[in-house]
Amino acid sequence: MEIEIIETLLISPSPPPPLHGSPILYPLSHLDTDPNLNVSFRTLRLYSPDKAPDADPSRVISRALAAALAAHHFLPFAAALRRRAADARLELRLPSAAAGEEIGVPLTRAATRIAIGGLGAARVDSAFLDRLVPEPGAVEGGPDGPARPLALQVTQFACGGFALGMCVHHAMCDGAGATKFLCAVARLARGLGGPPVDPVWDRSTLLGPRKPPRVELPRFNEIFDFDERVASRGPYDAASRSGARMARECFHVSNTCAERLRNRLVDESPTGSRLTTFEALSAFIWRARVRTTGTGSNNEIVKMVYSMNISKILNPPLPAGYWGNVCVPAYVRLTAGELAEQPLLKTAVLIRESKRDVTDEYVRSYIDFQELNYARGITAGDRSPHSPTGGGWDTPMSTSGGAGPSTSCPSLGSCWGVLRLAFFCLTVRRMRGRTKDLECWCLCRRNCCRALRWRWRRCHVAKLFV
Repeated sequence: MEIEIIETLLISPSPPPPLHGSPILYPLSHLDTDPNLNVSFRTLRLYSPDKAPDADPSRVISRALAAALAAHHFLPFAAALRRRAADARLELRLPSAAAGEEIGVPLTRAATRIAIGGLGAARVDSAFLDRLVPEPGAVEGGPDGPARPLALQVTQFACGGFALGMCVHHAMCDGAGATKFLCAVARLARGLGGPPVDPVWDRSTLLGPRKPPRVELPRFNEIFDFDERVASRGPYDAASRSGARMARECFHVSNTCAERLRNRLVDESPTGSRLTTFEALSAFIWRARVRTTGTGSNNEIVKMVYSMNISKILNPPLPAGYWGNVCVPAYVRLTAGELAEQPLLKTAVLIRESKRDVTDEYVRSYIDFQELNYARGITAGDRSPHSPTGGGWDTPMSTSGGAGPSTSCPSLGSCWGVLRLAFFCLTVRRMRGRTKDLECWCLCRRNCCRALRWRWRRCHVAKLFV
């Protein structure tokens, strides 16, 4: 399966922004500049021919992108990410008119002779699928040089369908923020005007440290480790990406399967209280990960790390149009022996309780902890079993009148390259009325993926996930 790269264009805001005599700086929040987010994330969306626009999709998207950058508060995507000399935190810089530097978002036009239906047999770790998405190098830049926050690729299939690949620097936004941006582009492409809610940038004010900063929750000192190399290079440097054979796997979880697991845990609960699908599946996956690969010692501390959306937890809540990073890490800590041997219900309840721990004070203390300890290089350590996160891609994008992409998935190949971790992402596969089937995307060492696949199939045979 070959892909022909036709050209890469720099899509500039249209109309261009007003000229300024000095650079414009866009300060980021302390959640945006978390060293653990010094990495890109990639997604791939496939559109069948009936959902494609009549015109060349790359040109339709280019025009809509230029308009979104110019008129709808997404101009920071056209700026450059740089490190401040004072504290090495990232910030966005739009050059002055005198600098003569081009601003914009790189968009690659590509084509392939195959039909979109030919991807049905492609594995999620297919090299072909990776080539439908811009490489992380397109946005991450060099160790000291500027980085572009966003890169896109539109690949036309022989049948008339197309793929939209996106690579975003995580300091700009998370999946939810990127979706707000894509939805704005989609509305412009369809002639519907800009986003229904005006985007909000005010990041350093809404999610900045208190003065003076104070950490009211001492538990952060138990959760985090420190490594000065993380402050300058981030936890996902090139050294961590070399050597290990990483693999991806996708496990289908039907609504019936998830409901059966939840009902089993309800039957085991003395109070009969129900758990969410996230709580039940996360407990199952975390335990399966540790049982599958082991840790070397039953007394070793293992952590489950997941992202918690804090938009409505804060007091007052964040504005509806805020599109920066809106998640903080939440944690559950156990010994490997406890996790492997205790009832699954107990682990699921601990996950539920950890969600309740995330309050307005938790978020403010986390931001202040970042302010006080940024130079020390904050890390959760490299032995955490996994970090399941919500995909954030429930809102479809369409460049025509259609309902959205035929397929949408996270492209995990070159994201989160930490060798000792296993990462999991739960996304909606399809909606059927009020029920939804899920997909569990996994990125971990190849031998771990094989073992997880075997354990997953055992569950099907045992009628747990059938």
